[in-house]
Amino acid sequence: MIKSRVYIAPMILVGATSLVAFASAAHAEVGVGAGPIEGAEVIFDGTREMLDEKWTYWEGPRFSSSLPIKWKIVDDPVDQGTVVMTDDPAAAGGKYGTADVVTKKKYRDFRLHIEFLVVKNGGNSGVYLQNRYEIQVLDGDKTSHGMGAVINETPAPYHAYRGVGKWNAYDISFRAARFTDGKRAQPASVSMYFNGINVHTNQMINQVWGGPNSGIDGGNDGGKGITDSPGGLKLQCEGHEVLYRNIWIKELDLTGADSGFEK
Repeated sequence: MIKSRVYIAPMILVGATSLVAFASAAHAEVGVGAGPIEGAEVIFDGTREMLDEKWTYWEGPRFSSSLPIKWKIVDDPVDQGTVVMTDDPAAAGGKYGTADVVTKKKYRDFRLHIEFLVVKNGGNSGVYLQNRYEIQVLDGDKTSHGMGAVINETPAPYHAYRGVGKWNAYDISFRAARFTDGKRAQPASVSMYFNGINVHTNQMINQVWGGPNSGIDGGNDGGKGITDSPGGLKLQCEGHEVLYRNIWIKELDLTGADSGFEK
């Protein structure tokens, strides 16, 4: 079922969204301005208080910043309210892994909503599921390393991108890898709506890309040595002006091999 309505999220004025039935039998809005579904936790509301409460730096091998988080809270350039900018001096020049932020809480299966705005052409960031698997945020790139791609696993669904200076939304259903006797029996999988458009369905994720500087398990067997441990939601800082707002997450326990959404 699809219906349109006007929804006003905290500090964010938004337009019509789509109503879909989620695989867990919960109903969820998708797209820019979608509010938290029942049982979801808001993990970023635009305030410095929540950024400091629920997030910290990922202290990976390349980490070179320091707490408190140096990312800036700035005015939303489109709507009312405040948002966070991926701006940290340690990442100047595109030094990824030096100043990425990650949730203090770790997750296995989950439903995620996150909104981002690329300020300038070529803006680069990334949304890391379990601090392992990157959903790319990269303006201008339509390859498997580009905007909206499950990085190096799918082509970029660039047709769904609204462009520089506009808010975009990823709605993600993620199923963590499954293990038997300590060995990976099923890879992680992800389904995703990009600005309300279904772009990935039950996409398997074979490895961690980007090496040890990109996220946990990246240095294990060339990224193929996935471990059976939860991980936080990570946002990448590469010295570009990318904004984030309206981030919420609901923990799930997905049965079977299906990570998908259902209408």
